[in-house]
Amino acid sequence: MNRLHTISISAAAVLALAFASCSTAQYRVASVERSRILIDSRYDNSTDPEVVRTNNALLERKKQVDAEMNPVQGHAAENLWVKRPESPLSNLLADILVWGGAKFNEQPDFAVYNMGGIRAALSKGTVTRGNILDVAPFDNKICFLTLSGADVLELFGQIAMRHGEGLSHSLRLTATPDGKLVSATINGKPVDPNAKYRVATLDYLAQGNDHMEAFRKKTDVVSPTGEENNVRHIIEQYFKAADAKGEAVSCAVEGRMKIVKE
Repeated sequence: MNRLHTISISAAAVLALAFASCSTAQYRVASVERSRILIDSRYDNSTDPEVVRTNNALLERKKQVDAEMNPVQGHAAENLWVKRPESPLSNLLADILVWGGAKFNEQPDFAVYNMGGIRAALSKGTVTRGNILDVAPFDNKICFLTLSGADVLELFGQIAMRHGEGLSHSLRLTATPDGKLVSATINGKPVDPNAKYRVATLDYLAQGNDHMEAFRKKTDVVSPTGEENNVRHIIEQYFKAADAKGEAVSCAVEGRMKIVKE
């Protein structure tokens, strides 16, 4: 008896819920109100202890960040920007990789810097450590490796498919709009498939990332792991060296990568 009574109550509850779920009640917006909260200097003078503590902590942290990021590393002679197939900043960064080889007794035949890793432009005028960090925010380190001429041609084909990357001054590549490599020279000479070429790049690319799989065939790798070998530090050193000679840094678009019709 008790069991049947319980079932009867449960069935009634289910029925009530079913009717409730079928309700066709309509809702509409009756009104909308808004207000604007002006954030101005009034809040700077707050006496609330928690606000004062927070403000002081933020100001102290800002001083620390400014002290780290604001030192001038050098000067840019012009606006340096990034764009495929070739641009001033991507050219410059590839050239800096070649320049950085001297520290390791390396003389690279060419360098490759991925445009996807360049995250900001540099404006004409003073260049601070913070500006360089904006350009190269990752912990990529300089890397040197050897590729055969055949592997170099494969690499250039992959760069052509991507319609350009940062290439150093020694290179001249042409590709079709659909990404086929047409020609490639290193220091004015065609690539010899049987020769060996020394390359400077980022450790990230040396692993075959950014669709540059040819780098995986590398040999004779020199890949320093110290913090001082981060690419952004090498960029800083380049700007400092130019500044010490009273020079502003610049780099031209000069046909290192061209897209041509067949």
